[in-house]
Amino acid sequence: MSRSQARFNHPQFNRRQFLRSTLFAGASVVTASLGTQRSGLSAPAVIPSERSRPQIPYGVMSGDVGGSRAVVWSRADRLSRMRVELSLEPDFRRSRLVYGEVAQASQDFTSRVVLSQLPTDRPIFYRVQFQDLDQPKILSEPAIGQLQIPNSRRDIFFAWGGDTAGQGWGINPEFGGMKIYETMRQLKPDFFIHSGDTIYADNPIQAEVKLEDGRIWKNLTTPEKSKVAETLQEFRGNFIYNLLDENVRRFNAEVPVLMQWDDHEVVNNWYPTEILDDSRYTVKNVAVLAQRAKQAFLEYSPLRSEFVRQQKIERSFFYGKHLEIFMLDMRSYRGANNPNRQTVMGPDTAFLGNQQIQWLKQRLKQSRATWKVIAADMPLGLVVADGKTDFENLANGAGPALGRELELADLLKFIKQQNIRNTVWLTADVHYAAAHYYDPDRAQFQDFHGFWEFVAGPLNAGNFGPNPLDNTFGPQVKFQTAAPTVQINQPPSQGQQFFGTVKIAQDSGLMTVTLRNLWGETLFSIDLPPA
Repeated sequence: MSRSQARFNHPQFNRRQFLRSTLFAGASVVTASLGTQRSGLSAPAVIPSERSRPQIPYGVMSGDVGGSRAVVWSRADRLSRMRVELSLEPDFRRSRLVYGEVAQASQDFTSRVVLSQLPTDRPIFYRVQFQDLDQPKILSEPAIGQLQIPNSRRDIFFAWGGDTAGQGWGINPEFGGMKIYETMRQLKPDFFIHSGDTIYADNPIQAEVKLEDGRIWKNLTTPEKSKVAETLQEFRGNFIYNLLDENVRRFNAEVPVLMQWDDHEVVNNWYPTEILDDSRYTVKNVAVLAQRAKQAFLEYSPLRSEFVRQQKIERSFFYGKHLEIFMLDMRSYRGANNPNRQTVMGPDTAFLGNQQIQWLKQRLKQSRATWKVIAADMPLGLVVADGKTDFENLANGAGPALGRELELADLLKFIKQQNIRNTVWLTADVHYAAAHYYDPDRAQFQDFHGFWEFVAGPLNAGNFGPNPLDNTFGPQVKFQTAAPTVQINQPPSQGQQFFGTVKIAQDSGLMTVTLRNLWGETLFSIDLPPA
């Protein structure tokens, strides 16, 4: 670490250092020639009409926080340049200005700026405006947000969950919109892991849904959400739909997000070589749909620019001595869904895929963090069928490791051989909350250290489950919200919506994992001391 980098990470990093620093070095990758300037020099000389000014219709968002870097994201309504003021003071009395990408039609007018050498454990306030390219003094109204990058000098606290706007349950203004996002915001997590199914491109939203008791659930609707997504613009419209909710926009402005995808960003249970047999679709080639979906996902997610360029969703983030997070992509590299009973590994058993597995092994081996949190978009030991004979997940039913399970067995064996301790898996997907302990003493495949997996969700979708357990890796249910007596696919107003939180104590490294309901109430909590 250089002397200047050490200064930026010092807990006493002050406002003067902030203003004088090379804080915006990350942005220079995009706009090196523009540099930085004090915000007061760019005030518009005249007050333009609202129609002539760029607009920010969907708020601001930050993400991919970690180390000393973060991304600030927003979307304009026209061709314009993003500019961001940052300050350690909420009134922006002293601030610095950095320019982001030009918002262009080719990226649906989304824009981001990557900031580096940020101070950690300090609230950083940011103010986004878009600038007219022909008349630089014409600016949009500002949209304000804040972020904070945690480190192990204090307790780290974050949340996770998945499954937003599924099964036709959308934004219901009478209910108060996607309420769970406001519940999570009030807990003030350092960041949030969205564990996939960030949209439901294959689940249209209708204006009204008649409930079993005769009441009507009323959704906000848009043309893009009224049919399955096939065009790039329809996939983009699915992401825009969620941003119409004021709870989501308020949450995004205050809580940085680490995003990954699962199946519903494209179509249910998809794999890259699939050809659809679904009368709702005129585009049958899933590879074509996935390419469009991934472009929209990358445009509307606050991923760092290098990941967007590489089109990579798998990545990792380091938060000091106690925490490193590994984000997985369980979609892009998998083989076709099949009966999943192969006895040797090959193309048909690919799930994470060899390249991603090697990346994960290497990063886990190199990690200096007490806790290695693996963020997965699907649970490991729950059986998820795809039709009558095929499987969507790793799990294929009780018995020895077969099919895709061979890949997981190899990974878990490597973790044991390298004596990598304190791995915890966080996931969503199955639309209920659960805590599972994978016990080698109860497993068919036993060459691994025991570990915990926690499931949370849905955030705003129908509830389901419980899914059958596969005993290959010895999972035990320590808690779950789903039960045969719980009616499935209820609207969010029935309260079957769940998320999780993780707290890591800065002194002892103790990890506390809590599963919570729509109102933030604790349903299950456990303290995990580091090994």
